Amino acid sequence: MKNDRARFRAATIACQALWLLALGGCGKPDTPPAAPVPAPARTVQAPASVARVVPAPVSSTAATPAPAASVAGAAAIKVMQLTLGTSVDDAHKITAPGTRFAPDAKTLYASVDTRGQTAKSTLNARWRYLEGDGQLISSISQSIAADGPATTTFTLHNPDLWPEGKYRIEIFLDGAPVIQRDFEIAKP
Repeated sequence: MKNDRARFRAATIACQALWLLALGGCGKPDTPPAAPVPAPARTVQAPASVARVVPAPVSSTAATPAPAASVAGAAAIKVMQLTLGTSVDDAHKITAPGTRFAPDAKTLYASVDTRGQTAKSTLNARWRYLEGDGQLISSISQSIAADGPATTTFTLHNPDLWPEGKYRIEIFLDGAPVIQRDFEIAKP
């Protein structure tokens, strides 16, 4: 068990280093895609034994944008719900929610539902392995702009088996913690 933790910790550190290097070379488009796609917007290559994180684009169900004066920033947008699962639909919603996943689940998704208006806010998802003293597995941020209800999906990918135990995802809006969810990796 101790060797598993040491390998997991080493893989996590390597993943974070690769992610930071890759993030430095990635550019963000100024305009959102015309239609949401179920696949992640960009991928970060990682060694086979390392987790990687890929955010999906934000989708909004609002019909028309609000006037610029009504978009006041983070105070105008609220996080309503955080849902975990192993698959998402075309609208980036979790199709089979859960808080217990098998060690061989390669990809975990976290859908964050928001309501309100913002010209620019930042959502940050921090995934932690609680059995490893709250060890940070991954942290990824995504800028959002919304005028009404929207869903932002964060993806955590591990091509290997997850270590069994307790985990937590924490969501921050413009640097302030807003919601968290504990989940477990265990054999069925």
